[in-house]
Amino acid sequence: MLRYLALLLLITTIVACDKKEEKKEVPKKVEKKEPIIKEYGFIFNNYKVVRDTIKSGDNLGLIFDKYKLPDSLRTFDVVEKVKDSFNPRMIKIGKPYLLFLDKNKPNELQALVYVKNPIEYAVIDFRDSIHVSNKRKTTSLKRRTIAAEIEGSFSETLANAGASPALASRLAKVYEYSIDFFKIQKGDKFCATIYERFIEDSIYAGVESVESTYFQHRGKVFYAFPYKLNPDQNLPDYYDENGNGLKSMFLKAPLDYFRISSRFSGRRFHPVQKRWKAHNGTDYAAATGTPIKTTASGVVERAGYTSGNGNYVKVRHNGTYSTQYLHMSKILVKKGQYVTQGQVIGKVGSTGLATGPHVCYRFWKNGVQVDPLRLQLPSAEPMKKEAKEQYLKYIEPLKKELDSVMTTKFKE
Repeated sequence: MLRYLALLLLITTIVACDKKEEKKEVPKKVEKKEPIIKEYGFIFNNYKVVRDTIKSGDNLGLIFDKYKLPDSLRTFDVVEKVKDSFNPRMIKIGKPYLLFLDKNKPNELQALVYVKNPIEYAVIDFRDSIHVSNKRKTTSLKRRTIAAEIEGSFSETLANAGASPALASRLAKVYEYSIDFFKIQKGDKFCATIYERFIEDSIYAGVESVESTYFQHRGKVFYAFPYKLNPDQNLPDYYDENGNGLKSMFLKAPLDYFRISSRFSGRRFHPVQKRWKAHNGTDYAAATGTPIKTTASGVVERAGYTSGNGNYVKVRHNGTYSTQYLHMSKILVKKGQYVTQGQVIGKVGSTGLATGPHVCYRFWKNGVQVDPLRLQLPSAEPMKKEAKEQYLKYIEPLKKELDSVMTTKFKE
C-alpha cells in the first residue's frame, strides 16, 4: 500500500513539473507598433493618406469633386477662396500631391498638399477654416572637399568619390574656356571644395555651389575661384590663382543659334533704304523671340527706340569696348543696369529699319565701330591692382586647402 502511494505521488510530481515547463515555453505575444510618419506638418497615422500625381486635364475642382468637403463647402467656393494664395493654374502634370482624409469619415477631405519640388510645397487645409500655406522644408548646407584621380569617365569618378555626377557639368562649365572635358583622360586629377544642400539634414538635394577647384589635365594645373568684381553681379566669374579670368572677355556671337545674314562692310546696298551705304555691324538672322545675350559684362548705357535701330540696347564694357544690339522685339534690361556675360538682354525682332527678324550686332573699340570677327579679342578684363590684392587675399586660404588635400591624397 505504501509503495502504491509513493508511486502515485511520484507520478503526480512529474506531471506537475511537465505542466510548469510547458507553461514557461509559451512565448509572449509582442504587439507591433505602427511606425509614426510625420511630414509636411501632418502625422500620417492620424489620417487616411492618398498619394497621387497631377495628370493631364486635372485641376483643383476635379480633385475636390472626388471627395466630400467639410462643413458642406462647395468646390467652386473653395477654388475661388484659395486662388490668391494658390493659383489653380500653377499645378503641373507629373507633380505629386497628397490628400489627407478623415479616418472616421474616409471620404471627407481634411487637407491637400501639392509638392512643387523636393523643398517647396503648398497646403490647402480644411480642418478649422480654409487656409493656404506655402511652405519650405528645412534645408542646410554642408561643405566638403573632394579629390580624385580620373579612372573611367568623369561622372563615374565623381560617383566613386561619393559626389553627385551633376558636379561634372558644373566643373565643365567652370573650365569651358580652358579644358575640353571630352578629352580628359586617365591620370588627370581634380580637387573641389563644394557646398551641398540637404533637406531636413538627411535627404541629399544636390550641389549648391563650387567654392574652389583644382584640375590637373595632361600635366597642366588649372585653378578656379568664383569671385564678384562688381557687387551688382548676379553670378560670379571664375579666376585663376593669379587673378586672370578663365573665360574670354567676349562671346563669339550674341545668339546661341544663328545665321550671319549680312557682314560688316564699308559699302552695302541697304534693303529698306534702297541705297548703297556702310554697314557698321554684323546681322545675325534668327526667329522672332530668340534670346539675345550680351557678349561681355558691363553697364547698360542706353536702352530705347529709334526709327532706324528699332528697340535697341547699348552696353559699355570698359573704357575701350562697347557693343550694341538692334531691332529687338523686346528689351529686357534698363539703362544703368549691370549685366553679366551671356545674360539675356532682349529678344530678336524686326523693329526699325529691318526686312525680317534678326539682331544687328555693333562693336566699338576706342569709340570707333569695327568688325569684331576680324579682331583678336582679349581674354577676360584684367583685374585692377586694388581688386587683385583683395582677390588674392580672399583665395589664399582656399588655395592652401586645395593644395593640402591634393598633397595628402596623392602622396608620391
